[in-house]
Amino acid sequence: MQEKATKNPKIAYVWDSIIEEVLGKEENGKKAVTSVRLKNVKTGAISEMKTDGVFMGIGHQPNTELFAGQLEMDSVGYLVTKGRSAYTNIPGVFAAGDVADSVYRQAVTAAGSGCAAAIDAERWLESQHD
Repeated sequence: MQEKATKNPKIAYVWDSIIEEVLGKEENGKKAVTSVRLKNVKTGAISEMKTDGVFMGIGHQPNTELFAGQLEMDSVGYLVTKGRSAYTNIPGVFAAGDVADSVYRQAVTAAGSGCAAAIDAERWLESQHD
């Protein structure tokens, strides 16, 4: 995806910066993006960049740092589950969605994965009644 994007002349890159605010206008009841306010994370400088749209890529690196050293992870940081289940290496802890899905990383599969984790959790809880 990165290689394809870098070859597209319509895509501009602004490095070391974060979006502070998406700016826009409203005409005839419709909202439109006109620019973004950027902050350079190295210098703190604020700038404005004119644009017609904003696209954010998320989910390419799972937000699992808080589980480091506790739950088993792969080399990228995805939580490892047992087989096709939501079970992790710690009994009673289940993983679902984008933190455990390195293949699809989509909302619809995350919802299904969450449902599967709930079923696994329910079955695990039922087995703990002894």
